Amino acid sequence: MWTCPRCERKFKTTNQSHSCEKKDIGELFLDSSDELVLAFDTIMTNVMEWQPNSVGAAKHAVVFTNKKAWLIIKPMSKELDVKFYHSEQLESDELKKVAPFGKKFAYHIRIKHEFEVTNEVMRLLKLGFDFAME
Repeated sequence: MWTCPRCERKFKTTNQSHSCEKKDIGELFLDSSDELVLAFDTIMTNVMEWQPNSVGAAKHAVVFTNKKAWLIIKPMSKELDVKFYHSEQLESDELKKVAPFGKKFAYHIRIKHEFEVTNEVMRLLKLGFDFAME
């Protein structure tokens, strides 16, 4: 893992190209509702139990990294866009969007409230975490 000396985000590849901007995670939630912040905190608390795992703020999103970036959470005006990757086609009512992404799939879950961070959501995110560790 390489850590950018400027923005302190972690990357799989040394000198990996990225949008380098030093940002605090809290800045991404300045205009967010308390419900959205609680939903993010719930996700973060749960996924940070899985190791190795690091978290950093990008320009418009929070990026979680183990061997590579595996989870990207983008705070939007009324919900969180929670994106993860997997090599297989997954089925779940929690998935709002699925898009081919090279040889894998990008999965999107939308979360508005803390109670929407269900066991099923966490199961799907764990699949994404484990896939990135391969």
